[in-house]
Amino acid sequence: MSGTLYETDFYAWASEQAALLRAGKLSAADIENIAEEIESLGRTEKRELIRLLTVLLLHLLKWQFQPVRRGASWEATIRVQRRDLVVHLNDNPSLKAKVGEAIEQAYGTALIQVSAETGLSETTFPAECPWSFEQIMDAGFWPDGH
Repeated sequence: MSGTLYETDFYAWASEQAALLRAGKLSAADIENIAEEIESLGRTEKRELIRLLTVLLLHLLKWQFQPVRRGASWEATIRVQRRDLVVHLNDNPSLKAKVGEAIEQAYGTALIQVSAETGLSETTFPAECPWSFEQIMDAGFWPDGH
């Protein structure tokens, strides 16, 4: 029944599995699906890291390449993303080992978005992220000054 419940009512399945685990009834628990869900949670946290970096890199690129359009909204977005990244990495410290890979993925997406939002060709922007993670996260770092 657990497999069926897993497929038809995830909330009920999760509640049931949590109760079984708390009661120490491991033999009755749906271990395979529990393991899959735990792995999925890890992937979700990595995707969130990439999402936060994408928004930050997008706005850093706009900040650098469209200086006449700089405003409080872009500045706030940059500051909020930096803050959210600090919180996310503090909550998930092992993700720090994935930062390089995450920046690569995020930058590729940010390039597509920045080109669409600015009307500038993707070739206008560096092919690879021009900033280190330390720069990206530095509250005093603003491409081309601030």
